[in-house]
Amino acid sequence: MLNEKRLSILVESAKYDVSCSSSGSKRQNSLGGIGNACAGGLCHSFTPDGRCISLLKILLSNDCCYDCAYCTSRRSNNVPRATATPEEICELTMGFYKRNYIEGLFLSSSIYKSPNYTMELLYETVRLLRQKYHFNGYIHLKGIPNADRLLIERAGFLVDRMSFNIELPSEKSLKLLAPQKDKTAIITPMKMLAQDKYFAAPSIRRKDFLPAGQTTQMIVGASPESDAHILKLTEYMYHNYKLKRVYFSTYNPANFDTSLLPQEQIPLLREHRLYQADWLLRFYGFTADEITGEDGFLSTEYDPKCAWALKNPHLFPVEINTASPEMLLRIPGVGIKSAYRIMQARKHAKLDFDDLKRLRVVLKRAVHFITCKGKFLGGKNEFIIKNMLIGAEVGATATQLSMFSNPTALSALTGEL
Repeated sequence: MLNEKRLSILVESAKYDVSCSSSGSKRQNSLGGIGNACAGGLCHSFTPDGRCISLLKILLSNDCCYDCAYCTSRRSNNVPRATATPEEICELTMGFYKRNYIEGLFLSSSIYKSPNYTMELLYETVRLLRQKYHFNGYIHLKGIPNADRLLIERAGFLVDRMSFNIELPSEKSLKLLAPQKDKTAIITPMKMLAQDKYFAAPSIRRKDFLPAGQTTQMIVGASPESDAHILKLTEYMYHNYKLKRVYFSTYNPANFDTSLLPQEQIPLLREHRLYQADWLLRFYGFTADEITGEDGFLSTEYDPKCAWALKNPHLFPVEINTASPEMLLRIPGVGIKSAYRIMQARKHAKLDFDDLKRLRVVLKRAVHFITCKGKFLGGKNEFIIKNMLIGAEVGATATQLSMFSNPTALSALTGEL
């Protein structure tokens, strides 16, 4: 049984892994089983930036044999170490689930002894949960690069979602800061998870393999790559690896001095902007080249959609009653739901600004880029518009739940822009 000290070490070490959103799975309960990952079977609890907090997030081990410069669990770092057995993880998960503390499990691990040894322990954990404990709740498993493909595939038929973290945005930075890791070792299993056929189980249906898909995570600020570089890589992975999400994690300064890493905290606003840009890539039809500025970085003054609109004044203002659906989505303050409501409502009557308020359009942004029945109520010049948009920026705080402390930090928000 895990004692409180070991549990504290493993859950606190897991807090840097942010890819734990539990959407997309349809795994149902079975006769005599426990748990349900169907849409109606989980009471999801999300932070404002979309992260799920209903999962037990824990490392199997933080005793790492790698020495990645940016990682708190690296071999050379003087931190307390702990390793759990598969049975201990299973008993903890089942105990928490029965007490209604959690709805599922996010399981990750440092590289304990070797990639294959670690992946074997992770596979054995999820196998026991499914087959011995009959747990049918949601499981997100972090895969181990360089592990045997058969282990990865077998685990994929047991879990709902799997992630292989790209970690750094370029191969050059990966070689410099994590010389024991290899880009090919990370990309190869991501390609495999995106395939429709499997080398060992061709007869098993695709829907039984990772029903909630795969994700990845990148560390922002540990290396010098620009936002444009990060977003182009993000766009590429969405198109080629069928990813459900790309997560961004702001680098926290290491607890030792090195010239390879920044010594000051990276502004969390950068992470916030990347999540907003990611939202535009996935749902609004933007490309990475459109979103980023001339210097390759996202604006710190405005959200990415406002920044794009300000760079393209020749496209605005847009008449709300005649604009195409694609153009509606590019208006700051008009989200996917509000664009749909506009399309439906204007079939019956021409809309004015009061109508847009009722349709939940964010007028403090949109008013500078639209006309209603030919009427414009926005700022009179570019200077006024920019200042009013800066004033419309809304900050928020969000914390990731912790069993042993109450940390507070500004976190990235996602949602309609």
